[in-house]
Amino acid sequence: MRSRPPSRHRASAPPRPARQRPSLLWPWRRNPLRRRTDRVRAWLAVGLVLGVPAAAPVAMFTVGDAAHRHYRGVAADEAASRDQHPAVLVRDAPRHPEPGSDEARRTRYPVEVRFTGPDGVPRTGRTDVEPGSTAGSTVLVWVDPSGGITGPPLSTDQIRSRTMGWAILAFLGVVLAGLAAHGAAGLVLWRRDLAAWDAAWAATAPRWSGPP
Repeated sequence: MRSRPPSRHRASAPPRPARQRPSLLWPWRRNPLRRRTDRVRAWLAVGLVLGVPAAAPVAMFTVGDAAHRHYRGVAADEAASRDQHPAVLVRDAPRHPEPGSDEARRTRYPVEVRFTGPDGVPRTGRTDVEPGSTAGSTVLVWVDPSGGITGPPLSTDQIRSRTMGWAILAFLGVVLAGLAAHGAAGLVLWRRDLAAWDAAWAATAPRWSGPP
């Protein structure tokens, strides 16, 4: 009876360690692999998480209040220095392709007009009028102290919208500044880690590549 040749078994690879998910608290736990830069990153993240939500509303309120007071003062100055004067259209305004529509009611066309300035001197300028306005008709224009046609003083809605715009920009500015600080600090710490790794490898490499 023939004897079977001994079977050759390949050595099985050692089992891989189970992958562990990083814990949010690991930078504060004792770990031989924990570096000083890991703790710095953790404290920086905590500071940003606590500081940005606290600073952003403060910046939003402060900048919004300053913007509101500024534009309210601008509106008061414009209301005190600008006056409305009657002006006569020199030529007809273009007609809207869809007369009577909502778009036609919102559309305005620039037309040359003739008016008398604050100094009593006749002047000409351009202002926006309704479509189809005929030459010789009279409209009211806002005139500045120098006699030029200008816009009306800032309205309440314009003051509110500009104030909200600056407030939102201040809020986003704080958030973006926090993200930029986190990114810059992370880059600096990452370079320090690379430098420390190179130094450690320079000290360890001769033991691996040197003679036994």
